[in-house]
Formats: sequence, C-alpha cells, structure tokens
Amino acid sequence: MSGAMKYAKDKVGLWMIGAGGRVGSAVALGVTALAKRLAQPTGLVSALPVFDEVPLIDPGTIVIGGHEVRSETILDAIDDAHEKANLFDEKIIRRCAPRLRAMQRNLRPGSLYGAGPTIRKLADLRGLKKERSGAAAIERLSTDIEAFRRRHALDCVVVIHVASSEPPFRRNAAHARFDKLHRALSKPGSNVLPTSSLYALAAIEAGCPFINFTPSLGVNVPAIQERAQTLSVPFMGRDGKTGETLVKSVLAPMFAMRNLSVLSWVGQNILGNRDGAVLRDPKTRQSKIQTKDKIVSRIVGRPTTTLVSIDYVPSLDDWKVAWDFIHFEGFLGTKMSMQFTWCGSDSILAAPLIIDLVRFAVLESKRGGSGPMPHLGFFFKDPIDVKEHDLFTQWRRLVEHVVKSPIQRPSSAGSIAPGRHRLQQSS
Repeated sequence: MSGAMKYAKDKVGLWMIGAGGRVGSAVALGVTALAKRLAQPTGLVSALPVFDEVPLIDPGTIVIGGHEVRSETILDAIDDAHEKANLFDEKIIRRCAPRLRAMQRNLRPGSLYGAGPTIRKLADLRGLKKERSGAAAIERLSTDIEAFRRRHALDCVVVIHVASSEPPFRRNAAHARFDKLHRALSKPGSNVLPTSSLYALAAIEAGCPFINFTPSLGVNVPAIQERAQTLSVPFMGRDGKTGETLVKSVLAPMFAMRNLSVLSWVGQNILGNRDGAVLRDPKTRQSKIQTKDKIVSRIVGRPTTTLVSIDYVPSLDDWKVAWDFIHFEGFLGTKMSMQFTWCGSDSILAAPLIIDLVRFAVLESKRGGSGPMPHLGFFFKDPIDVKEHDLFTQWRRLVEHVVKSPIQRPSSAGSIAPGRHRLQQSS
C-alpha cells in the first residue's frame, strides 16, 4: 500500500439504477469493505500508481443510494451471491452488514414506465408508482436524486445504470431534438423512450454525471445528449467491458499489428444469475450481442466473420464462461487458429470499475467537463464518441486525460503495475 495519501475532500454520492442487483450490491459491499480496511483495492484501475498525484475521492467515503424495482435488499443480494456462487468472505459480510442495512434506507422505488415484459416480471417491489407520462416519471426520479443529495449534503452525485439490459429501442423522430422529445414525453401514455433513457434524463435534470454500464439505450439519444450539453452535464456509456470483450480488445490489436488476417472469430458465452435469465429473451439478448460483436471488425480494420452467442445456464449463477475460437491466415496463405477460455465472476469484475467511474466522473465534473467523456472509453464495449477500440490506445487516452500529461514510456511496467496501490482507506 502507498503511504498516507491526500484525497479530494468532496463528499460524493453514487446513485445506482438497479442498486439492489448483483453488481450494485457488490459495489456497496466493496465500498464498505474499503472504508473499514477489510479489503485491498485490487481491480480498481484508479488505484494504480500512475494516478497517484491526481486528486481523486476516497472510495471508502462514497455514499450509496439508488432506484430499484425489486424487493430484494442489498444485503439479501450479497447473501444470495455468497450462498449460490461462493462470492465474498463471510467475515467481511458480517462486519459490513450494519452499514449495508443503513444504505438500504437510501433506495427508492424505480420506474417501470417504458419497461418491457421481461423487466416487469422481475419487479416485485410494493408501492411502484404508475406514472401517466414519461415526463412525470423523469420528474419523480430526478426529485429522488436531488433529495438524496440534500439529505446527505453531497457535493456531487454520480448516477450509474447497472440494471438489467433492455431490448434494442427503435429510433423515433422525437429523438432528434430536445424540444421535440420534451413535447412527446409530456403526452400521457407516450412510449417515446425506454426506461433507461428516462433514468438518464432524470440524472441530467438533477445536474448529475450519468454513466450507462449496460447495453440499454440510456443516454444514446441525440436529444438527451443535447440536453446534457445544455446543462453542462458529463455522461458516458455504454456496456461495461469486463470479460470476453476485454480480452478481444487486447488480442485483436495483436493480429492487426502483426498483419495476420483474422478470418473468423466465434465467441460462445454461458452465464447464470439474473442477467443470464433476462438475456433468455431473444430481443434483449440482441442488445447485448450488438455491443459484443462490433469490436473485432473495428480493430482489425476489415470485414470479419464474427459470431457471438449467449446462453443461460442457471447452475453457473454469477460465474460467466466464454470460449473463443479465432481462425486466422498467415504468410503464404497458411491458416491457423487460436482458442481461449475466460471464466470470471460478473459482479466481481464489474464492481471495481463502477467505483473507478465514480472517481473519474467526479474529477471531470470538478474540472468543468460536460458532454461525452471519451477518455472513459477504456471501460466500455461500445463507448460514446470513441473511434479507437483497442485497449492500449484507450488506456493511453485515459491516462493522458486524467493525469493531464502525455503518458511516459517506462523502461518496465512499473508505472502501471498493480504492485503498489494508491488507496489508504479511512476507518
């Protein structure tokens, strides 16, 4: 661990859409464990020594709240993950339980306005309101976020969407400009936006940086981005890059740099937990496949036969397994192949990235940033306003933007190696 570090003194809140799910609950446990010095910041990109001199917030001080449509509590979700997937240390859960119960009081009922049947089936929370219009839903959700900020006297609240994926949403003429969208949202029963985009607008209206960690539409609407620019709100997304696609973003540049022709790239994914159950719906699964399937062709610079499949295997619970087969051509037309298997816990891979995104988004907001945050493309499969998709280029852009100086080529990997952590958590 580093010696005593000086953190930014801002009091920051994290408002998660889907706060009681597997990812949200893992974030809550992680923040609490860091605060109590029960865990090291392994997995946090922002804890790497290259960011030592950057005034980032202490993650152990993050105040957590959020919207949820299910009755399962944060602690319920953690216990369930421990029992079914053997995640977390029982001693850590026990030590963190009182603070996790207190966090639960910060959660508010979410919205089902614009939600599809798959999400509606999961919603079992009593007291879910049925808004008359999208505008009414946005106003209520935004009011919840603003009340959270006032109640805890927060300097900044970052809103991150970690709820279940939505199916692709058809573009609408009202999406082109905010004045048109505003009128359409005010009409009772209008179905002009999916729920994820209502949450995005609620965050923007509350003046909060918004990040979409899912493949859902969210802020990917011209009119919503226009509104964010008008109100000087930073945003980013979409679909967190945690597993198989992360490996693709490292391997694909290797083939491109060595001038090896990728003929086909096939990825088979199997997973359990609620995300897997939601992705059984063919329309919802298509949303996820679209973000996973783009990256190879974008990096290698030529049309490539790609195939991505996702199947639900309940017994895996939070564990996700991916098998990839890469068929490529070398010198003199010789065809060769490579295979790899990736197995990881969905929640454990995602949770530290959520904390990273909070820390970097707060920094960007303090610096007066607004609109898309392309330097955060490093964290996403389909990042907004980003043309570079190989991990190395994205990493360089992240470091140079955050540190505010060109990245230095080290004689060894010491400047970015995780052997020394930035964080010294407060008790």
